[in-house]
Amino acid sequence: MSGWSDLSATWQDALICLALLGPGAVAGSVVLRGFAPWALVAAFLRRFVWTNLLFVILIAASVALGIGLVAQERALRMGGARATDKFDLIISAPGSELSVTLAAVFLQPMQLQLLDGSTFAEIEASPGVALAAPLVFGDSFGSAPIVGTTAAFVDHLAGPVAEGRVWQKAGEAIVGATLPLTFGDGFVPAHGYGEAADQDAHKGAPEHRVVGRMAATGTPWDRAILLPIESVWQVHGLATGHAPDRVAQMGAPFDAAFMPGVPVMVVKAASLPATYAVQSRWQSDTRTMAVFPGAVLSGLYRVMGNVRVAMSAISSLAQGLVAASILAGLLILLRLLGRQLALLRVLGAPARFVLAVVWSYCALLLAIGTLVGLAAGVGLAAALSNWVSGETGVLIYATIGWTELHLTAGFLSVVAALSLLPGWVISRNANVADLRL
Repeated sequence: MSGWSDLSATWQDALICLALLGPGAVAGSVVLRGFAPWALVAAFLRRFVWTNLLFVILIAASVALGIGLVAQERALRMGGARATDKFDLIISAPGSELSVTLAAVFLQPMQLQLLDGSTFAEIEASPGVALAAPLVFGDSFGSAPIVGTTAAFVDHLAGPVAEGRVWQKAGEAIVGATLPLTFGDGFVPAHGYGEAADQDAHKGAPEHRVVGRMAATGTPWDRAILLPIESVWQVHGLATGHAPDRVAQMGAPFDAAFMPGVPVMVVKAASLPATYAVQSRWQSDTRTMAVFPGAVLSGLYRVMGNVRVAMSAISSLAQGLVAASILAGLLILLRLLGRQLALLRVLGAPARFVLAVVWSYCALLLAIGTLVGLAAGVGLAAALSNWVSGETGVLIYATIGWTELHLTAGFLSVVAALSLLPGWVISRNANVADLRL
């Protein structure tokens, strides 16, 4: 028999496809003259369509899971940073810094102690303070939390109202960008949140009307209702923060003698050094606690850092198990082709040629699965972002960055290198014994 190298490339291709697929493949093999491995890879793909599809799905699922988790974790950090952007400094009564941050920034129901009117007045008069806005919580309308504050805080939080106008008297309200209330809609606040809200607690209270809508902030405030703080105090039968001869006044200045307690003050100083000076001054006061929300979230992320490492380890372990399963499955599948591959050796094909065919087949499946997984990871991250945004009110959008691309490339490189193992085993074990029926 002539040596394999003595045959022209055309005849080599023809003999290979004849050995594997029969006479019908010979004509097609001529087109791939000069690079026979790809003719065989195409033959394997056609012959084992459903098995190949299963392998691609497994690879894609592994890659998509890793990408989706990593991208979503980074998106959560960025969303939290955006949410605290307008809350430079929060001052409250001593308590839990995390509880105060969750209440003021994320509008989560929390039990907070109150600052009295005299303390509020002292903070407001502190050197360097440009804005001292009170926030009061505790009421809701449906699922929307109601917050009492000042018009200055609305402008600080979202800028000029996107539609309508700012309130001018008690009983008027501004709604968040995504809240399904329109101008002129009336509502009566309920005490509490969600299903626990007491609809009869404010029975007989005056109806409030929507007069404006805030610009979008990408935070839970987009689905909140903002009232003049005087309206909230009135609903609860408290003083309005102003002397009787100024009862119709809205916002600062407040009269400490007629001011009910407030759970939270949002403070903005004239400069960064002034912010730290105010924080230091009131953090050292036994009556107050001064919190940097960004620092609180950073501390929370540090605590959750171990969770992130664990999630990454779990994702890597899952990818490793999937890769091992895929390689084992490919080895089994290729063993079923032992007779055809042995026939190639009998025809004179060297072991390195068989290795090239087997590895090309494995690497192609891995490449296709990885690309599909990359696309699926983008979709998974987007779906998770939409769900988290809907649950928390924080605008979350995950994007695929270099970290995810490096993760994907690393996975493909390692598994493609490992796929040389089944190729080497098959190329070495393809022998005449496999030709026996």
